[in-house]
Amino acid sequence: MKAAMLRSVLRRSTGSAAASSSRRSFSSAPAPERKVAVLGAAGGIGQPLSLLMKLNPLVSSLALYDIAGTPGVAADVSHINTRSEVKGYAAEEQLGQALEGSDVVIIPAGVPRKPGMTRDDLFKINAGIVKSLCEAIAKYCPNALVNMISNPVNSTVPIAAEVFKNKGVYDERKLFGVTTLDVVRAKTFYAGKAKVNVADVNVPVIGGHAGITILPLFSQATPKANLSDEEIQALTKRTQDGGTEVVEAKAGKGSATLSMAYAGAIFADACLKGLNGVPDVVECSFVQSTVTELPFFASKVRLGKNGVEEVLGLGPLSDYEKQGLEALKPELKSSIEKGIAFVRGN
Repeated sequence: MKAAMLRSVLRRSTGSAAASSSRRSFSSAPAPERKVAVLGAAGGIGQPLSLLMKLNPLVSSLALYDIAGTPGVAADVSHINTRSEVKGYAAEEQLGQALEGSDVVIIPAGVPRKPGMTRDDLFKINAGIVKSLCEAIAKYCPNALVNMISNPVNSTVPIAAEVFKNKGVYDERKLFGVTTLDVVRAKTFYAGKAKVNVADVNVPVIGGHAGITILPLFSQATPKANLSDEEIQALTKRTQDGGTEVVEAKAGKGSATLSMAYAGAIFADACLKGLNGVPDVVECSFVQSTVTELPFFASKVRLGKNGVEEVLGLGPLSDYEKQGLEALKPELKSSIEKGIAFVRGN
């Protein structure tokens, strides 16, 4: 019963009413075989994310990889009575087996943020991890949709792109920075302030995935609420600082692992639906940009059988949001360039 409820949550949590209707009708048909690989599966995000992907009825094969602890996680998750077959891979030489044949690769690997630690601090450790994992993806499953969770996303996505370019397999439609947690937070905080049902709320979030580069578009939020400028500014600030709020609340014992796992599962579910031909699957994601002068930018994208079908425009922005957009560009540009330089310098 609980598994069914969680699967229902995954089905309800993405897209528009039209997309929800499409998914309901699709769910009655047999789902295609789909393999999902989670790289970093034994970590704080990886374990709950692996659980949620095991509960997803669209997954037929689940490959869990980490440098340590994976056999136990795989054994534990494999006992859950859902569709997917689970295999765990712990040794570096098994990474190819984990990746081979994958349709979607989710990367939560790396170290978490600790109190006083910025996403820039994470770069020095996580950049090398992401680079090596992407080299393996280029070799063993170059056509997979890659969902990048490892922070700092503003830099790790450009790292992945450069690696794939060097290997001759880059397809901008298939590389995603997972910014869904920013959307999840914006929806939750907006619903609380507007006193509306959070299940009915939609808030686009554009920009990047760190601090002021996170720009929730509350002017486009639905259902509409009559919030003051001060309330909108406070909601924006809280969305931008959501990660720090969790890091401080955990008092040095972790970062946003559970909410990030949920957000990662929601985005992976949307990717799988797109691959399976479900129409009108729209999510926000950090992708190669066609709507700004920056090379990568988070905006709404329509997902399909090849990944990104269309990068959607930003829509009308309030004066406050226009100011926020201009303010975030220099910082986001610097983070992107830092990722590119890391690969080119190596």
